[in-house]
Formats: sequence, structure tokens, C-alpha cells
Amino acid sequence: MPLYPALTYRDARAAIAFLEKAFGFEATQVHEGEGGDIAHAELRLGDGTVMLGTAKDSGPMGSLGPACVYVVVEDIDAHHERAAAAGAEIVSGPTDMDYGSRDYAAKDPEGNLWSFGTYRPAG
Repeated sequence: MPLYPALTYRDARAAIAFLEKAFGFEATQVHEGEGGDIAHAELRLGDGTVMLGTAKDSGPMGSLGPACVYVVVEDIDAHHERAAAAGAEIVSGPTDMDYGSRDYAAKDPEGNLWSFGTYRPAG
């Protein structure tokens, strides 16, 4: 069964722009709510999708908090260079891991940790 991480942001519009520029995501759906907030957005990278929206004061998606999302990419070094050039806060640079993956990690402007690697979990 596919999994789709869902995140909330104070400024979802800025988050979408950052995720597209720094990490190469493509917004496939963006639905506005009342007052111009983002009620629901879907961003794709490869065969993965992440959902996000503007944080609300109440409801199940209302609370903000750092999340960690792992994303598989083929060329870690090129992806890292793109993220760094776009101003992403690099937490750890490209590293060869003992389990055969090459990984790096970066934070988005609202503190969510994005870990990118070549490791594909068995599924």
C-alpha cells in the first residue's frame, strides 16, 4: 500500500516554491481554501508524492512540528548541489553509508528534515 506523507506549514505557498526550487518537486495539485490559504497540495518527485497544506489552529492537521521524510533519488551529489544552491540548510552532506546507500539531509525553511538517499527499502 502506498504511503503519502502529509505536512503542514505556516506558509504553504512558500513551502511549495521552496520544495520545487531546492528539491525538484513538481506541484501537481494546489487547492486554495478560505482566505487564500492552501487547503491541499500534492507535490511529486519521481514516483513519490507528498501532500501539504496551511496549518490551522484546530483539526487533525492543525499542529505544526518538525517531520522527517526520506526520499529516494538517483544522483545524490547533483541533488545536494541543487538544494545547497537554492539555500537549503544542509544538515549532513553526501555520505556513503554502511548499508550501501549514499545519503544527505537538509531542512526546509520551517524545520522539517528531508533525507535523500539511494537506498530503496524492500517492499
